[in-house]
Parts: sequence; structure tokens; C-alpha cells
Amino acid sequence: MRPDQNAPDATGAALPGPVHRVLASEVARAAEGARDGAAPRVLDVGGGSGAWAVALAGLGCAVTVVDNSPNALAALHRRARDAGVDGLVTPVQGDVDALADVAPDGGADLVLGHGLLEVVDDAEHAVRALAEATAPGGAVSVLVAGRHAAVLGRTLAGRLAEARALLVDPHGRCGPDDPLRRRLDAAGLHALLVAAGLVPETVQGDGVLEGWVPGSVRDGGPAASRAVAELEALAAGRPALLELAARLHVLARRPHPVE
Repeated sequence: MRPDQNAPDATGAALPGPVHRVLASEVARAAEGARDGAAPRVLDVGGGSGAWAVALAGLGCAVTVVDNSPNALAALHRRARDAGVDGLVTPVQGDVDALADVAPDGGADLVLGHGLLEVVDDAEHAVRALAEATAPGGAVSVLVAGRHAAVLGRTLAGRLAEARALLVDPHGRCGPDDPLRRRLDAAGLHALLVAAGLVPETVQGDGVLEGWVPGSVRDGGPAASRAVAELEALAAGRPALLELAARLHVLARRPHPVE
């Protein structure tokens, strides 16, 4: 697996890792502050077939998944049913450009925009929409393809022209045929969130080192898998390694209004 890829397991649920741990902690925080034991409300924008939604529903969240693909939403329904959490997952056809039409302002304790900012036309508008859908005191989780991991990956593969383009292009693209509209670095992602009125709290990498581990090592059995996971956990929050992550993850909070 190259560092430009996501890592869901065979069922579509996200593998445990630094992002999963941060989300689980945020869910526990929301559950603790809920009235009458209500389930934490999660909005997964562009959640597709449920890579994150099913895992969060498994933690007891009521998850609404907004996606513009009916096929992806059908797959989501099947996965949620197979996991026994279909009663907690609500698929809604729509997209971030008209998110207010399908998601109430301030209606979610946790809003996900994973793999979203790379593909939308207007990243600034998308982040504002995510922020507006978040309850005051709630959090937005953004996971986005990292520019510098893509540069390093292309360089190691000998694709130097693509590496140079990724490095100098203002949107981190390797040319007009690039399937992604943008890749970000940590500073650019931080600025997007702050401009939308959010306060970044956790900044970490996802796929910092694991994607660079040789396949022969990754396939070395449970002990090797644990060693890779432990190394990844240690590396995720190291600032010096952050920019080499395949994906950058930020959890940012929507502040309460000032009275």
C-alpha cells in the first residue's frame, strides 16, 4: 500500500489507528455531555459506503451519512446491516455544496470530512459548511491527502516530473489528469479550518511511516503488524514527521458563541 491510499479493512470499517483513537475519545466526550443518555450525533459528509460511519455506529453513535452516490449509499446500508448497526446509520443523498438542505445548522456533535477536501470544487466553502453543521462545542474531523508524502512517493518511484509538479503546484497536483483537485500541507489545512471559525486541537499524521514499511515486513505476521502499529502511533504526532504522512488529520472545535 502506497502512502497516498486509505486503509479500510475488508468490511469497510476503518482500521484502528491514530485517527480512530481521536474519534473514539471525541465520541466519549460527546456521550458524557449528552442529556438523558442520548447517542452522540455524527454527520459524515462524503462518507460513501461507510468506512468510518459503521465504526462510529459501533461505538453507539447515531450517524447520518451524506453522499451524492446512490450506489455508495446502498453499499453503506448493506455494511451497516451486516454489522448490526443499521438502526444507527441514516443514509442521505446530497453533497457538501448544499449541506444545509439536508443537515441542520449546529445539529451534530461530530462532523467528518474525510477524503472530502481533495475532491470538492471549493475547499473553503466546504469547511465552512462542515463548521456550520457542528454544534457549538462540537468538533470537525478532517482527513486529507498530504502533499509531501505524494512528493516523496513519486520521487522514490523515479517519477521526478510528477514529484516536481506536486511540490510547486499551488494545489499540490501532479498535472491536469490528477484525480485529486488538491493535496494539502499542515499549514494550509490549519489555515482553512481557522478561517472557518474553528479551533484546531489535534494535528496528526495518518500513514506517517506504515506506508513506507516494506511489504515483506508488513506481511510478517501478528508480531510484525503490532510493531508497525506501535511505530505508527509513536510517529503520528511528531511534528518533524507530520508532513510525510499520507494523510493529515485535524480535529478542530467549533467554539461556543461569545456572550
